[in-house]
Amino acid sequence: MTFEQRISAFNELGQFFNFIIDNEPTTDEKLTQKFEKWKEEAESAIRNAEAHNNWFIKENTTLAFKSWATALTTENLTNWTKDYPFAKQAKNVGIIMAGNIPLVGFHDMLSVVISGNNALIKTSSKDDKLMKFVIKYLYSIDEEFESIIKIIERLQNFDAVIATGSNNTARYFEQYFSKVPNIIRKNRTSVAVLNGTETTEELTKLADDIFNYFGLGCRNVTKIYLNDEKQIPTVFESLYDWGVKVINHPKYANNYDYNRAIYLLGKDDFLDNNFVLLKKDTNLHSPIAVVNFEIYKDINDVKNYLIENEDHIQCVVGHDMKENPNHVEFGQTQFPKLTDYADNIDTLQFLAEI
Repeated sequence: MTFEQRISAFNELGQFFNFIIDNEPTTDEKLTQKFEKWKEEAESAIRNAEAHNNWFIKENTTLAFKSWATALTTENLTNWTKDYPFAKQAKNVGIIMAGNIPLVGFHDMLSVVISGNNALIKTSSKDDKLMKFVIKYLYSIDEEFESIIKIIERLQNFDAVIATGSNNTARYFEQYFSKVPNIIRKNRTSVAVLNGTETTEELTKLADDIFNYFGLGCRNVTKIYLNDEKQIPTVFESLYDWGVKVINHPKYANNYDYNRAIYLLGKDDFLDNNFVLLKKDTNLHSPIAVVNFEIYKDINDVKNYLIENEDHIQCVVGHDMKENPNHVEFGQTQFPKLTDYADNIDTLQFLAEI
């Protein structure tokens, strides 16, 4: 496939995601007819994904589709790739995907394919329904994708590897794939730094950064820095609209009940609004249904700490954090651009150099 054909294919996929979300016809009647034929299968994949993994409720899958529909335009794809000297000879790149949120491994597959390489994909058992459906749709665009994108059970005959897992599995990956070029991703999380000047709208958007995908993504905010404890009631109030959405989900409610019980037994100090726990804790990572917070005196101490620990942080939200390389605007953590790479490793540059 030519570079232009790959760009066109992923642009069509983005339009299809838009069609699934809004059911609005495109200007191309023939393409709209194709979308209508595929929509039932898409809806079936969404239902199967939720049945297989209860965290993948329809709203979350739709959110993932919306994010990718925004990114997969011809203009975005062209601007993203135009400065990379991709090799003319395709390499086989193994991809071991995560499965914590819907289509979380899609960016790696897109990067490998758009750069002219072959993707050997080991899907996560948590997210194989949606990924397999998306790949099947790409096959419908151009049958050449069948030789470019392959779902495999075991990696073999590969020239490079992109693997995502926990900190524990990363140690195994680093050893096992040490002889080939690799990207090994570990656990990350995101933080917000508040100075008291935030508007109600910004704090409401911060609630989205916390609760989208039930807080399961590395781009979800799990730690908040405050400069005054008096901000806590305002922060709690901004989270209120998410209460019914999350606490009525059995898995989330179980995590909330479990963590609350653990903190009570341990006589830990925490604040509770019946659907999320706010705990004073220096840790960046927090369990599901818990948001850690810390009171700071000097903003420069926070800035320095976040830079020193940037290997653990994906996104940083806050007015005073715009100089941080991981800065993201309020409400945008789960809407990454194509250039927002996981673990801040430029995947396209890596692929250009193998």
